[in-house]
Amino acid sequence: MEASTILTINFSSASAQKQQFISIGTGGVTGVYYPTGGAICRLINRDRKKHGIRCSVESTGGSIYNANTIHSDELEFGIVQSDVQYDAYNGTGTFGNVGPFRELRSVFSLHAEPVTIVARKNANIRTFDDLKGTRVNIGNAGSGTRNTWEIIEQALGWKRNNLKLAAELKASETAEALCDNKIDANFSMVGHPAAIISETMSTCEANLVSITGPAFDKLVADHPYYRKATIPGGLYPGSSNDIDTFGVGATLMTSSKVSDEVVYTLTKAVFGNLEDFKKLHPAFANLKAEEMIKEALSAPLHPGAIKAYKELGLM
Repeated sequence: MEASTILTINFSSASAQKQQFISIGTGGVTGVYYPTGGAICRLINRDRKKHGIRCSVESTGGSIYNANTIHSDELEFGIVQSDVQYDAYNGTGTFGNVGPFRELRSVFSLHAEPVTIVARKNANIRTFDDLKGTRVNIGNAGSGTRNTWEIIEQALGWKRNNLKLAAELKASETAEALCDNKIDANFSMVGHPAAIISETMSTCEANLVSITGPAFDKLVADHPYYRKATIPGGLYPGSSNDIDTFGVGATLMTSSKVSDEVVYTLTKAVFGNLEDFKKLHPAFANLKAEEMIKEALSAPLHPGAIKAYKELGLM
């Protein structure tokens, strides 16, 4: 009896040693990053008995936070806007004071994230210039949304006091704030369709704002991580027309310190089941494998990801 007990204990101990835990930093729970991380983890965890890797999702402050926590080895993976990824790898923009993060590695790109402005209809905001003198949520510090707002401010020569109020709300707080007349507009970077935009436009009368003009054309022309984008009409209540804007791409990032085996397992889980993955959120519907491994990626691909892509015939 005692021998049987000892064998059971030793077997359990060996299994525990083999198991690895990884975390993916995402964003607010009402955005697209959080369900994206959940979709990736779902595919990994489906076969965790085979590979011993267990994946969990963390709700975080967003892109800048995720890049910093990958840098400090607190997270193995993070979803990061392509502009934040570029700045982190090169030590520019927000990361100018900390220097280049040369150990940052790309895994794959995800959905497009257009600059999106939702305004209360009675605020009469139809263009970006109409935001002057109004109350605008510019995103919480540490988010990719906030980083993009500051880049636009600089490009337009705006000062923060051009706004009547610059709110720093989390995404989950924006629908209530807009519909309760605490802000006039919400500025965000988000994949579409997005639950928070649907919630806002279903709760109160609101409109999406086009973001066009020479200053924005120059931003796209001057930066490899920006691209023009369109939010299709009909996605949200009261928004029947296409909305022209520009934006970035969401990307999954890691560090060169994360093992090839772990990155290979994650990449194979997603790309080996890409059609299943695309069904896990509407924002993934138009993803194409060939584009996901090269678009919006400034940092080098991780060797573990390259191994998976070669096995799958994508490289």
